[in-house]
Amino acid sequence: MAQHNDLGKAGETVAIEYLKNHGYRIRHVNWRKGHWELDIVAETDDELVIVEVKTRSGSWDAPEDAVTNTKIKHIIAATDFYIKCFNVDLDVRFDIIALIGNEPNFEIEHIEDAFYPPVQTYRR
Repeated sequence: MAQHNDLGKAGETVAIEYLKNHGYRIRHVNWRKGHWELDIVAETDDELVIVEVKTRSGSWDAPEDAVTNTKIKHIIAATDFYIKCFNVDLDVRFDIIALIGNEPNFEIEHIEDAFYPPVQTYRR
């Protein structure tokens, strides 16, 4: 496996433990269906939490900056599909967990409500 893949996997493992330690229940990790993919699907008592994990070894760019508008659209579409597949009836929140450094010394930033689904506007 390429070094960046190893780093990403390590970051994901740390993110999962972080979420568990903060009371989240993990529903799925690397959930995939067709071309849809979600890094971590977690749950609290009243919310489905979709977590995008971004890991970087250096601090020259913020990991969360890699979550572009295009990526957000894919995450939202995948979440919509996930909700339909599992008949989820919870409010949804989109978070980013950004990790900088190398295992085991990651600096972790949990950005809650990192983005919102765009509001659709319709013209008549």
